[in-house]
Amino acid sequence: MRESLRKRIIEICDKKIADKGESVGLSFYAFFANKNNNPELLMEAAEWWIMEHKLDHFEKAVKIKKMVHSLQ
Repeated sequence: MRESLRKRIIEICDKKIADKGESVGLSFYAFFANKNNNPELLMEAAEWWIMEHKLDHFEKAVKIKKMVHSLQ
């Protein structure tokens, strides 16, 4: 996963957790403001989320943040 996407995921997870608490869930679309303005990056996130990790549509933000931190 490219560094810019990794940073974006952590940033969004942190914001969602701060706004709604540790039980907040999200989908990979949360990292793209529900828009398809960068299809290549969207597909990279989708492949990581769906194909590589077989995650459900909605997952806890704390889980995703932990998974992305482990990529470092």
